[in-house]
Amino acid sequence: MPVARRELVFRNLDEVVADIDLLRLKGYDQAGSWNLTQASGHLANWLSYPIDGYPKPGCLMGLMMWMLRNTAGNSWYHKIVTTGKMPAGKPTLKSSIPASDADETAAVNRLKDVAIRLKNYKGEVHPSPVFGKRTVEDVIKLQLIHCAHHLSFLIPKAN
Repeated sequence: MPVARRELVFRNLDEVVADIDLLRLKGYDQAGSWNLTQASGHLANWLSYPIDGYPKPGCLMGLMMWMLRNTAGNSWYHKIVTTGKMPAGKPTLKSSIPASDADETAAVNRLKDVAIRLKNYKGEVHPSPVFGKRTVEDVIKLQLIHCAHHLSFLIPKAN
């Protein structure tokens, strides 16, 4: 029988870290195709990009991101933060997804470290390739929703 996603809303990055700790402690069932290593690694990457810079996408993905940023990016950002939801199944940078057999502990620890860095970050953030120039607060709002989106596919076991 398929596993249903959970409803998640994170108010801060500490809640994201607590949820990941819960998943590691209890174990989890997957309602999607990514495991905790992939979700943690992907989220760590996207939390770090506004601070460290975004990777260069390939031609097709770069063109798609440019078009979004220059047409619907701003309204899409506001829709996501207003609804608290990200659409499932949208493309992402392949380089942002670790292999399913990568080191889970390393991926989780990196996510925790980057969450602390972003939470305490006071500088300018790199413009998003999709949403353009944003503040640190804007980035955190979006990333809390992004974290809830991916972690909603991992359901803690009831042991």
